[in-house]
Amino acid sequence: MSTVAARLDTSPERLWVGTVSTTVAVLVIGSLVAPETIYDSFLWHYFWGPVQADANSAVCAVRPGSTVQYLTSTTACANATEPVAYPGYTLVSEVGYMITLLVALIGVVFLLRQLKIGSDRQLFYALTPFIFFGGALRVIEDANDAVPSADALISYPLNTLVISPIIYFTVFAVTLVAVGFTVWAERRGLVERYDRLLFITGTGVLALALGYLISLVINSAPGVEFYPQVLLTVVIGATAVTGITWWVIKTFMPSINRGTEFVGLVILWGHAVDGVANVIGLDWMRAIGAGPNLVPKHPVNQFVVDVTGSVLPTSVLAITGDTWPFLLIKLLAATFVIWVFEPEIFEESPRYTMLLLIAVLAVGLGPGTRDMLRATFGV
Repeated sequence: MSTVAARLDTSPERLWVGTVSTTVAVLVIGSLVAPETIYDSFLWHYFWGPVQADANSAVCAVRPGSTVQYLTSTTACANATEPVAYPGYTLVSEVGYMITLLVALIGVVFLLRQLKIGSDRQLFYALTPFIFFGGALRVIEDANDAVPSADALISYPLNTLVISPIIYFTVFAVTLVAVGFTVWAERRGLVERYDRLLFITGTGVLALALGYLISLVINSAPGVEFYPQVLLTVVIGATAVTGITWWVIKTFMPSINRGTEFVGLVILWGHAVDGVANVIGLDWMRAIGAGPNLVPKHPVNQFVVDVTGSVLPTSVLAITGDTWPFLLIKLLAATFVIWVFEPEIFEESPRYTMLLLIAVLAVGLGPGTRDMLRATFGV
């Protein structure tokens, strides 16, 4: 059976561009022709409105006519006329963002194919600093939320760039520009290898984000502290448990890592950072002299804490804490994912496989970096 692209006598890349362009055009034209239906009740209500409400520290945002009002009372929000947008996600927005992510991943695969890059493991290592950068940028958002709205570190509308989910588009845009620039530099003969310059560029933007957080400490920004022992403990702890897990794999189950090889070790370490950061941040902050324990930011973390707290007796929890199963779950999940990526997958679809591996690392190291730095800076 022929593909859609073949039946239309066009390339998959052109079909992707045409589909995306048509969708954007329909939304733009629809917003102009029927603004109340397309923009107010759909685009603003489910996507942009929640970001505006979050950026302005409001309970909700309403859109009477062409203006936006921010309400700070739950009762006022409940009595307001639709559309009413609350900070956070809805089922509609989650589905929309999921579709956007899938379409973007397909587009990235096409882009890598056009640029003739991404079929080897160098891209994986080169993009690692950008994952750290994404986590650090989330901590800037956390620091901004930690202070009263009148003393916001980043004010509206600039703060929308670091508010979820817009922050993901921000990191994606920075990364995409960096990839394009470094490949251009290699093709022009300015550098020998694009991946090395890409790694340096990612390290540079990460340094800028960390520098901003450090400047908050130096300037005694409200709600921001500095606990370097957290950073040290998480890095040492994650490296230790990764080393132990890697030794077990190499000694007793070497077939698990036949496909990913050293990439598997990096993925394992990234998820270990997430696990250890949660254990330290939620259970052991006071024990290491780093202020009060933090509260879970993710539903999965909260679920693990709740289940552990309900199963183990208080006497045991006083010694072990209730977050340590999350670390075991992260290590087991990462090991399973490593095992799934067999050598044949790399041969059949190398670019798509590399993107999947980068995504697997990002879902561990990204939140792990955020949790680690959030505890380090007390936000």
